[in-house]
Amino acid sequence: MRVFVTGATGYVGTAVVDALQRASHDVVALVRHQEKARRLADRGIDTAVGTLGNPNMWRQQASTCDGFIHAGFETSAKSVEIERIALDALIDLARHAGERGPASLIYTSVIWVLGATPEPADESAPLAPTGLAAWRPAHEQLVLSAATAQLRTAVIRPGIVYGGARGIVADMLASAENGLMRIVGSGENHWPLVYDRDLADLYVRVLASKDGRGVFHGTDEADEQVRTIADAIAAHRPHPPDIRFVPLAEARAKTGAYADALALDQRVRSPRAHALGWAPSLRSVSGNIPRLFEELRRGRLARQEQEHHDS
Repeated sequence: MRVFVTGATGYVGTAVVDALQRASHDVVALVRHQEKARRLADRGIDTAVGTLGNPNMWRQQASTCDGFIHAGFETSAKSVEIERIALDALIDLARHAGERGPASLIYTSVIWVLGATPEPADESAPLAPTGLAAWRPAHEQLVLSAATAQLRTAVIRPGIVYGGARGIVADMLASAENGLMRIVGSGENHWPLVYDRDLADLYVRVLASKDGRGVFHGTDEADEQVRTIADAIAAHRPHPPDIRFVPLAEARAKTGAYADALALDQRVRSPRAHALGWAPSLRSVSGNIPRLFEELRRGRLARQEQEHHDS
């Protein structure tokens, strides 16, 4: 397929683009800057330079595609409004592609739309989104209701993504290096997690499968407690960091609804993803700490080299 990807240089989008290339799909990547477009062009990836909130900047390039993956998100005061503008444009493009032949549209949601799930929850579980994700269910439904006989639409809800030099877990690793880790709440809550490359493989499977319709969870089902992850990270430092458990009210005063999301206790299952043949290669953060520290180091070096090249 020829696949249009928003957020192509973001955390999830980068892994997805890599996986699409490995699977021999053609990629058209939406990026914000010409320099990012140049880097992707060096890898044989077509690009559109523009922003999510201005589809006229990328509509022509996207119209050449029959697959669409929305992995971008603009963090701003108008983020939800911008997301809706981008979604409306992507749905319109996907419907036109479906008139030409089989087409697919995948929307990236978040696992936090489930709210607290102390008992295992699969893709059929009712939604009780935490405040940070309160608007997401409406956008999920917008995508799902756009499906036609020729257009498959899907929603992927990733767990907390780890791997590389970005994301929540990478921030924990970096904090440990600096000598102090802060954990929201008691740390006894469970996080649903997923390795970035495993998650990207799920996108490719959903994109290519005739059964790639509906909601898919992308989690490793390991049910790791945050405290266990923090202790494992600390144990692999030559000088173990202090671990401070921040009361939720205090964390909420500093980071708002994000604190509530981090404090959720979630056990999540992904049976619909497994039905596509998806099987995560990693199923533990705490059991792969040396590997993750090495990925953090390599990611930093790559970023420094790129910054030096650009200067």
